[in-house]
Amino acid sequence: MNDPNATLRRILSQTRRIAVVGLSANPSRPSHGVAAYLQAQGYRIVPVNPRYEKVLGERCYARLEDVPGPVDMVDVFRRSEEVGPVADSAIAIGARCLWLQIGVVDEAAAARARAAGLEVMMDRCLKIDHARLLGGSGRR
Repeated sequence: MNDPNATLRRILSQTRRIAVVGLSANPSRPSHGVAAYLQAQGYRIVPVNPRYEKVLGERCYARLEDVPGPVDMVDVFRRSEEVGPVADSAIAIGARCLWLQIGVVDEAAAARARAAGLEVMMDRCLKIDHARLLGGSGRR
């Protein structure tokens, strides 16, 4: 039987660089809180939002395709109806995981990503799962 917690632990421990699509510079937004938490846990955060030049001290990129170097995970803070092109971009850049935050669901995009070899987490909070499984202690 496949243990979902073991899968989550493996993904979190193998991830180093996370592109956060829709990351806001506004500290009151969930995307900012999640990304700041992940950054504090030692992950390299790559903001993807055409509205900003920098977020959390990191250069912000307009699109996933503009991000230099490899991306392990694409964490999506966009409305469900906007996920399709983001999933296609995640596939195009060779990301290993597509993570859709709580309330973000697109079965067709998830199926395309899985078919391309990405692991897909949907309707889950990366911060909650990390804190629950790895204790939020700065360990990965």
